[in-house]
Amino acid sequence: MLHDAYWLTNVRVEQSYEIEQRQVIGTITKLCHLRIEGGKIAEILDEGEELKSSLPKYDAKGLLVLPSFEEAHIHLDKTYYNGAWKAVRSVSSIFDRIEEEKVLLPKLLPMAKQQAESILTLIQGYGATHVRAHCDIEPVSGLARLEATKQAIETFSGKISAEIVAFPQHGLLRSQSVSLVKQALAEGATHVGGVDPHTVDGSIERSLSAMIELAVESSSGVDIHLHEGGEVGKKTLTKLSDLTEEAGLHGKVTVSHAFWFAGAQPQEAKEMAARMAALGMAISSTVPIGRMTMPLPMLHSQGVKVKLATDSLTDHWSPFGNGDQLEKAGRFAELYGCQDEASLSQTLQFITGGLSPLHANGEHLWPKVGDDASFVLLHASCSAEAVARRAPRQAVWYLGRLVSGAL
Repeated sequence: MLHDAYWLTNVRVEQSYEIEQRQVIGTITKLCHLRIEGGKIAEILDEGEELKSSLPKYDAKGLLVLPSFEEAHIHLDKTYYNGAWKAVRSVSSIFDRIEEEKVLLPKLLPMAKQQAESILTLIQGYGATHVRAHCDIEPVSGLARLEATKQAIETFSGKISAEIVAFPQHGLLRSQSVSLVKQALAEGATHVGGVDPHTVDGSIERSLSAMIELAVESSSGVDIHLHEGGEVGKKTLTKLSDLTEEAGLHGKVTVSHAFWFAGAQPQEAKEMAARMAALGMAISSTVPIGRMTMPLPMLHSQGVKVKLATDSLTDHWSPFGNGDQLEKAGRFAELYGCQDEASLSQTLQFITGGLSPLHANGEHLWPKVGDDASFVLLHASCSAEAVARRAPRQAVWYLGRLVSGAL
């Protein structure tokens, strides 16, 4: 679709919940016509209203419309995706994996741009129109992986929005990468990354202080990998919260994984969550299972911004990950017992940057006139069914432009 203005007709839009004996038993929808103009939803008409317009019309044939998805954490620049199958080699520590990377990364680099483009094509086909990519910045690669990532994202210019985390996988201090990360921020990275300040960098305070200083100096955000649990994990989250408050970085700090919460005492976890929520801090999670199962519903209820993510997509760290955010939402629903209509549909917000067609009380929230025309058309009767059944996606729009699929 090359038109700046057109009608998308016969789109299924959620209106409210169906209530019976004070319980949500279904979702009420209706067919609507959406006028798309200048990348926005400019007008919404009910199916029965006469469409007096000479603009081009495209029939959605009753498909459900949902907000497009956000991939909150993924590694585009180091992957086996679209290449030969390789399982993960066993290692005894993160340091063994880092040593493996020093040999492996140069071998992967020539294909980095092409493979990143393949992953972007994959996740966009599943409905993602925004991506936060964690890109390795370390002495082995210098800024070469950043350049490959930027080139891949540029290929999708006008089709997807993106953020890039300058991620010192081998340790910000341990690999002496502060100057490299600083340069990466000057050359297009939007966030300062980090990893396990105690275990990898050897100092919680010095590592976190360096990250925050870089962020303040470059007016960037922070997104740190934190796998550490126990007292070390708690100290790291406490110090990061303190520094976030001192630096005035409200709403600009994300903790990826945050596995401390998986083993924390419930009251301690609630108190930490409340502190993070007050600072606008977010947590991105792959929805781990087993001993690392996270209390994600509690974090959300305390006001922490919870975002679901892919992380690795079949690489030397993990053979798993398929890039489908709706699959991730479905996993969340299964793990935390979201089986009724309302809880299933509300799960959607964890993959859309907080957008949901309906409020928890059933009030219509999206789409409305003036909203960005970034959405997905799916084969489902409502968002609850879409999440539960991982509904097939038919087509994806970004700012009024059809970027994947077809009608």
